[in-house]
Amino acid sequence: MFKSFFPKPKMFFSSAAIWSGICLALWYGFWRDFGTTFGMGPIEEFQKPIGLGFFVTNDALWFYGYFLAVTALFCAFWQVFDRECRWKRWSVWGTAFLLIVTKYSVDVSVCINNWQRPLFDKIQEALTKPNTVPVWDFYELFIIFAQIAIVAVFIFSIFRFVLSHYLFRWRHAMNDYYSEHWKKLRKVEGASQRIQEDTMNFANMTENLGSNFVEAFMTLLAFLPILLELERFVKELPIVGAIPHPLVTAAIFWSLFGTILLWLTGIRLPGLEFNNQKVEAAYRKELVHGEDNHERAHVSTVNSLFGDVRTNYFKLYFNYLYFNAVRRVYINADNVFSYILLVPSLSAGAFSLGVFQQIGTAFGNVSGSFQYLVNSWDDIVKLISIYKRLKTFELAIEDMPLPETEVESMVT
Repeated sequence: MFKSFFPKPKMFFSSAAIWSGICLALWYGFWRDFGTTFGMGPIEEFQKPIGLGFFVTNDALWFYGYFLAVTALFCAFWQVFDRECRWKRWSVWGTAFLLIVTKYSVDVSVCINNWQRPLFDKIQEALTKPNTVPVWDFYELFIIFAQIAIVAVFIFSIFRFVLSHYLFRWRHAMNDYYSEHWKKLRKVEGASQRIQEDTMNFANMTENLGSNFVEAFMTLLAFLPILLELERFVKELPIVGAIPHPLVTAAIFWSLFGTILLWLTGIRLPGLEFNNQKVEAAYRKELVHGEDNHERAHVSTVNSLFGDVRTNYFKLYFNYLYFNAVRRVYINADNVFSYILLVPSLSAGAFSLGVFQQIGTAFGNVSGSFQYLVNSWDDIVKLISIYKRLKTFELAIEDMPLPETEVESMVT
C-alpha cells in the first residue's frame, strides 16, 4: 500500500515526523525571531495588511523562505538516499508541493479572518451612526476580498489538478505492485475488486485524511496565537467564571469531549464496514461464477449469500442510527458553543462586532483543528475497512496464512 509509492515508507514517514519537529522547534525557538536582525521579524496579526499584502510582509516572506528551504532539504535527501523508488517525483516532491499549498490555504483563512474585523466594525458603525460611513469604504473592502479570492481560486485549481495526478500515480503504483504478484493474490476472495476498486479508494481516502490532518495542524498553529490575543476581550466564561486562557481551554475540552463521545458510539462501525465488503464480495463472486457455470449461483445459494448481505446492512443501519443521532446533536451544539462562551462578555459590551466575528472564526478554527477525529470519523471507518482488505494482499504476497473467509474456494 505504501512501499509501492513511497521510498522506504517506515523510515520516510518517521523521518518526516522527526524533521518536522526539529524544524518547528528551530523556527519557534530561534529562527523566527532571528529574522528581526534583517528586518524580517514577526508582526502581530492585527498589524498585518488585510489584503494580498498579507502574504508579502517581511515576516511572511521570512517564513515561506524557511519553509521552502527545509522542505527542499528533506526532499533532496530522499532523492539521493533512495535511488530505487520510481515514484519519488510524485511521492516525495508531490507531497511537498501539496504541503506548501495547504499552508497557503490556511494563510488565506487567516487573511480573511483579519479582513472581517474592519468590515464588521464598519457595519456596526453604520448601523449605530447612520450616514457616517462612506459607501466607498464598503466597496473597497469587497474589492480587497475579491483580490484575495481570485488568487486563492487560481492556486486551488492548480492544487486540485496536481492532487488528481498525485492520487492516480499512487493508484498506478499499487496496481503495478499487486499485478506483479497476481499469482499469489488471485486466491484471495474478491482479488480483482481489491486491485481495481480498493486501491483507488485507499489512495483517495488516505490522502484526504492525511491532508486534512496536516491542514488541521497548520490551522492550529496559525489561529492559536490569534485566539490567545483575542482572549484579552473575554474576562469570564459561563458557570466556571474567570480562568486562565478561557477560550483555548474551552476549545480543548469541547473537542476532547466530542472525540471521546463519537469514538464510543462508533466503535463497532469499522468491523461492520469490513464485514460488509466481505459479504458483498462473496455475493458478487457467486453471481459472476453463475454466468459461466450452470452449477453455480443456485437460488438457495444466492439467497443465503444475500441474506448475509442483508443481515450485515441491518446491523450497520442500527449502529449508524445512534451514531448519527449523537454526532448530529454534537455538531448542532458546536455551532452555538462559542456564542454561549461569549455571553458574559457580550452582556458587558466588552468588544465590537468586528472582534466578536474574529473570535467566532478563530475559535471555530482552533476547535475544528482539535476535532480532526470528529470531522473525519466516517472516512476513518471506511479506510480501516479498506486497509484490512488490502492487508490480506500483503499477507498473501509474504506467503502468510490467510483467514479461511478470505480464500477463494474455486482457485487451486
